[in-house]
Amino acid sequence: MLISQALATETAAVATDAAATTGAVSPMSGVTGQFVLIGVMFLLFYMLLIRPQQKRLKAQQSMLSALKVGDRVVTGGGLLGVISKIINDAEVEVDLGQFKVTALRYTLTARNETPAA
Repeated sequence: MLISQALATETAAVATDAAATTGAVSPMSGVTGQFVLIGVMFLLFYMLLIRPQQKRLKAQQSMLSALKVGDRVVTGGGLLGVISKIINDAEVEVDLGQFKVTALRYTLTARNETPAA
């Protein structure tokens, strides 16, 4: 061995004395620290990802529920049109100029506020 028995016992005794005088950390505090870290990570995840997505979803739902005939809308495919008829809660008829299409309400992404020229 590279270390003598006397040096090993002396080093162990010094280490236990140092831990006793400085207030040794219990094994439970390490676990508690990990739970706190996990809690902080979950809080950051919620604040940065979940909460903004819920706000956008709520704004989208309120916009879709407020649609009426004559509103200019943008579809999910980027088509601009005017709502010509509300068929039911899930479908609307959109006038694209030369033709009319039936679109699902949830595919309408925005209400276009600029008037037609």
